[in-house]
Amino acid sequence: MSLFDNSNAHDPLAARMRPRRVDDFVGQEHLLAPGKPLREAIESSALHSMVFWGPPGVGKTTLARMMAEVCDVHFEAVSAVLAGVKEIRAAIAMAAQLRAGNGRRTLLFVDEVHRFNKSQQDAFLPHVEDGTIILVGATTENPSFELNNALLSRARVYRLKALDETHLLTVLEHALERDPVLSERRLTIAEGALDAIAAAADGDARRALNLLEIAVDLADQALDRGVLEEVLGNDVRRFDKGGDIFYEQISALHKAVRGSSPDAALYWFARMIDGGCDPFYIARRVVRMASEDIGNADPRALQLALAAWDVQQRLGSPEGELAIAQAIVFLATAAKSNAVYVGYGAALGAVGQHPSYEVPMHLRNAPTRMMEEMGYGQEYRYAHDFDDAFASGESYFPEALHGTEFYHPPARGLEIQIGEKLAKLRQRNAVSEFQRYSKAKPPGKPRNSHE
Repeated sequence: MSLFDNSNAHDPLAARMRPRRVDDFVGQEHLLAPGKPLREAIESSALHSMVFWGPPGVGKTTLARMMAEVCDVHFEAVSAVLAGVKEIRAAIAMAAQLRAGNGRRTLLFVDEVHRFNKSQQDAFLPHVEDGTIILVGATTENPSFELNNALLSRARVYRLKALDETHLLTVLEHALERDPVLSERRLTIAEGALDAIAAAADGDARRALNLLEIAVDLADQALDRGVLEEVLGNDVRRFDKGGDIFYEQISALHKAVRGSSPDAALYWFARMIDGGCDPFYIARRVVRMASEDIGNADPRALQLALAAWDVQQRLGSPEGELAIAQAIVFLATAAKSNAVYVGYGAALGAVGQHPSYEVPMHLRNAPTRMMEEMGYGQEYRYAHDFDDAFASGESYFPEALHGTEFYHPPARGLEIQIGEKLAKLRQRNAVSEFQRYSKAKPPGKPRNSHE
């Protein structure tokens, strides 16, 4: 028997690559590693009603199908997006018939179960209680908010996690090696091609396999960079609405402001107005300059830029242009800092380079009992309970990014004070972490003789 469901070559690759054994399931080790309760339930055929909660493409449907096959129970599926009371009754009737006929159990898989209303969810309850069905629901939404308490009390919630790039690479490699349709192509795979697909999939195995299937279809003899650009797209775009000279002038204005040359900035502003440029366009760009090149070195710059835009709207030309000119001169002569601009760019880069890390448990709110029992919000330290409203050593990043710094204020303008404060806070964090990991006592407190 094949480890994967390759019975129909016309099915999408994601369907053909559904694993049929627990050992071949990629990811979700916190649920399916040896000794974990869900794995033991599957291997002992002791299935119970459950809800799979997780993002798209992490294996909720695949896991339900695999459980039914491993445990030799009938698999029946309905989608809450497409089904109504009629389909629910038909599925229940089928389950009752099988149970009465040969005693075979039925696993009823309900995709997008959160889309059913209260009465539809309640319709499952008596059949879950009398054993007619083993209900397995799948949802991308928080069950605490979307599912009835009565249904939740009869089903165990399992949280499925987004797959990391290592998992996705494994899925892609298995597909190339084990799927008959792909393996017979014998394509040359360029270095880094699978990594690019895994990164683009962002934790979604189904998306990764779909992208791979499209790439293989487009490839001739090699899955190379050219094919990937067609499949994944090219983010490089050139926007040229007003002509090169127009954008050269706005670039010159921006650089004059950045370079603290109010005279040159006024010249290029006048050139653009004289050439018929929309003053609102310049007003928008001046607001951008205030954030990009002055930032927190002088926050008044952003306020003045917004005020100039407002004056242009209220008074029109030519009075409004004078307010914009005033803002341009203020920006050109203000203290300069691009620390926020650089920091924001670095943060965007980090988001694009890393997987979609989950929010750490201690930073999550726990408005429901179920979320409290799952550990939401535990060990969070409320900043206002500490001196200076600062909890030394507390981390607000995903664990993999702990200690990352994006914002580095320069010693100019108001950011001198901001930088001094940040330096002190970061030093307190460093001391707190040193004490925690070295198990040292706070300064001045004597150590016990046995330490």
